[in-house]
Amino acid sequence: MSDKHSIVEIWVYLSGSPLFALFITLAAYQVGLMIYQHAKQNPLANPVAIAIILVATMIQFIEMPYSTYFEGAQFIHFLLGSATVSLAIPIYRGLASLKGRSIPLIVSLVTGGLVSIVSGVGIANLLGADSSITGAMYPKSVTAPIAMGIAERIGVSPTLTAIFAVSTGILGAILAPFVLNALGMKAWWQRGFAIGIGAHGIGTSRAFSIHPEAGTYASLAMGMNGVISAVAIPVIYHLFNQ
Repeated sequence: MSDKHSIVEIWVYLSGSPLFALFITLAAYQVGLMIYQHAKQNPLANPVAIAIILVATMIQFIEMPYSTYFEGAQFIHFLLGSATVSLAIPIYRGLASLKGRSIPLIVSLVTGGLVSIVSGVGIANLLGADSSITGAMYPKSVTAPIAMGIAERIGVSPTLTAIFAVSTGILGAILAPFVLNALGMKAWWQRGFAIGIGAHGIGTSRAFSIHPEAGTYASLAMGMNGVISAVAIPVIYHLFNQ
């Protein structure tokens, strides 16, 4: 009886510990990654999506408040910015391959960025969403650390923006291969750049797992989109929300 009581006390202590939240996050992603590899990198078995489902299920099951969970998960959140910056390395290594492709890449970047804003905000408006949701839609296709910074500048919820950004990245990473195949796009640099614009960090991770050239161009697209969006989106937002 005392042993059971001790186990319950240990479980209560662990379930309320921020370090246990960190363990849940890392373990869930590892499980997602194993499933992704076992499925032969099928886009439907996206490791981030699997990890989110597992983490949400777990913290709901043990009744862990989100504030407690984030105390542990914030360590990973802190590293998110560093991981984004580290993508400059493959971009630097792939600079030589950019010759002769600058104009189509810039046109694609501007077009993709505008389409992501118009489609997201337009659909939200058509569905009758309020300003807090439509505002968070503006930077949804920008990598999460930059998107949250943009959200603060334009006065909308960074948390809601992060949710939309991560959701966009997951859906983009899952659907992009099917869409690009349907369009007949076969060149790795073209596929990678398109994924980087539409699905930022999560899509870039998917691109790297498929082909190094696709990953390099996805990194380039994500970085360029982040820089341009940080300047352009606040201007666009205030222009249409005066």
